Amino acid sequence: MNNNWNQPPQMFDGASDQWAGDVSVSKFVANVFSWMVAGLSITGVMAYWVASSGWITNLYNPGGGMSILGWIVMLAPLGFILAMNMGFQRWSAQGIIALFLAFSGVMGMSLSSIFLVYTGAVITQVFAITAVTFAVMAVVGYTTSTDLTKFGSLLMMALVGIIVASIVNWFLQSGSLDYIISIVGVLIFTGLVAYDTQKIKRIGAGVEYGSEPATKLAILGATSLYLDFVNLFLFLLRIFGGRRD
Repeated sequence: MNNNWNQPPQMFDGASDQWAGDVSVSKFVANVFSWMVAGLSITGVMAYWVASSGWITNLYNPGGGMSILGWIVMLAPLGFILAMNMGFQRWSAQGIIALFLAFSGVMGMSLSSIFLVYTGAVITQVFAITAVTFAVMAVVGYTTSTDLTKFGSLLMMALVGIIVASIVNWFLQSGSLDYIISIVGVLIFTGLVAYDTQKIKRIGAGVEYGSEPATKLAILGATSLYLDFVNLFLFLLRIFGGRRD
């Protein structure tokens, strides 16, 4: 006689495990997006403060061009990104978080220059467009069953292409080429939002939620999405923003 009559049927065990796994993944992804939003908030507040307080004059010379401090602020975010990635094993979760928050603040200082070029109303409108576009593509990336790995590889190659084109156009100063680069940039980072979201979802399925490695991976994921959002915003601003008179 079967003495396991008081246990649930075996067929439900796998479903229970799957449900628990889905919850863990969703929590991990939510954590990533929470950190991304926190980073963007810090960046926005810092950019507005630097521009409105007059501190921006420390970054840009009165006659035009950046000061030495301005160059440091512009290049510093790259240093933070390298430190987070190269020091992933060495840094604690708290250290990675501190680097990410510092990175967000310095990015805000760097991005304060957009207030010299565009009006506050235009910046707000383009930010709203960026947020909607980002949200739609993030949902696509999270819900699609299509493997975006190859798609992501093509996007990364295209990204290298527009970086090279941007360097060339820095010397040519071609308005037409700049417009084309901006359009391609919007397409690339729109696609990267979906690609990175799917990648983050897969990472969440392979780590233990709440562990220190999961926390550090969440911060790196938030950094990727943060950069997708900021670059998408800047390219859209170049297309639709216009300029101050």
